[in-house]
Amino acid sequence: MSPSPPAAPTAGRLPRLAAPTVVYGGNRVRLLVNGEQYFPALLAAIESARRVIEIETYIFAEDNIGLRVMFALAAAAGRGVEVRLLIDGFGGGDYARRLVSELGVHGVQVKIYRPERWWRLERKLLRRLHRKIAVFDEQLAFIGGINIIDDHNVPAHVRGRLGPRFDFAVACEGPIVSAMTLAVRRLWWTLALAGLRGRAGPMPTPRQMPRQAAVAGGVPASLVLRDNLRNRHAIERAYLQAFDSAREQVIVASAYFLPGRRFRAALLAVVGRGVRVRLLLQGQPEYALQYYAQRALYGQLLEGGVEIHEYFASYLHAKVAVVDDAWATVGSSNIDPYSLLLAREANVVVHDAGFASRLGAVLAEAIEQSSRRIDPDDYARRNWFARARDWCAYVVVRVATVVLARGRDY
Repeated sequence: MSPSPPAAPTAGRLPRLAAPTVVYGGNRVRLLVNGEQYFPALLAAIESARRVIEIETYIFAEDNIGLRVMFALAAAAGRGVEVRLLIDGFGGGDYARRLVSELGVHGVQVKIYRPERWWRLERKLLRRLHRKIAVFDEQLAFIGGINIIDDHNVPAHVRGRLGPRFDFAVACEGPIVSAMTLAVRRLWWTLALAGLRGRAGPMPTPRQMPRQAAVAGGVPASLVLRDNLRNRHAIERAYLQAFDSAREQVIVASAYFLPGRRFRAALLAVVGRGVRVRLLLQGQPEYALQYYAQRALYGQLLEGGVEIHEYFASYLHAKVAVVDDAWATVGSSNIDPYSLLLAREANVVVHDAGFASRLGAVLAEAIEQSSRRIDPDDYARRNWFARARDWCAYVVVRVATVVLARGRDY
């Protein structure tokens, strides 16, 4: 007897947010596809910075890209720029801990976010810093899903067989940069306060942030943060509100896709209104458990009319979405329990037809040229082993979510 699929999703309401999302007008937002476009822009910004550089990242790899960024940060500190680098303790690994001393001798301030070891088995271990933000002189900021790691830094067994890791970031100028500056400074202040060394100073406030002038011809944009205090559901709510207004198309690209009931119900409701919904998901799995767990949910989505496309050209690391030609988001948040219930995440939402069109075109090309569409009939004819494997993976992830995050929506 085949395992039963997860229960059909039903809609529900998210708890009211304590921190409302602010839309800032007059921003220049430039789309950057893959590290090929991102790292030249990031390195140029490091070299051009004159006063302060503030960077947060989940991974800082010891590869050619990581070394170039390390040397650039050291050179910036050497010419008198204040450089602050925050790396997640789990994602950064041993190399991040070495950077504390290696960059410290050059005057770079490096902190490790939650340096706990996995063997301590603490629930807070999974409450990681997953966001990727870089701010320069309070005037230019980058945000997205790209870690400090080479696009081709992949396991040896697939090296040379796959293309570059598929991911996105944006470069921002204008009023939204003040919000990003405040976000990184408040987290840095929080860690200093937790150190109990009496040197944290007063908490950064919006009034202390220099206000950037609106850019001529700029677009409205929002910074959406997820944390475990005031913004627990902020990113999920942004998606659901956008889905509610969809009239023509929805495209979601997510490296890890294991949405809860509300999210699945919202997608099915969008299709029910006659809107085309396409999901671009991993076809080259980096982590088998998450990959097979998400496949357990394909059935109800396919039956509801959602198109599912698996990206096979390389590892998919994107966390982006487009709704019609009016709304688009680029950031660090996947659609899974880790991102939506555990980690610190950061997305930018852009309310502009031109930007949405550009991002939508890149995603559409990836769907058409580098993906395979999951056929509903083929999926339904899976053998018993595939069904059991997917179902077991789903159960493991769901139980872990309940235990670690106490998430009731998954």
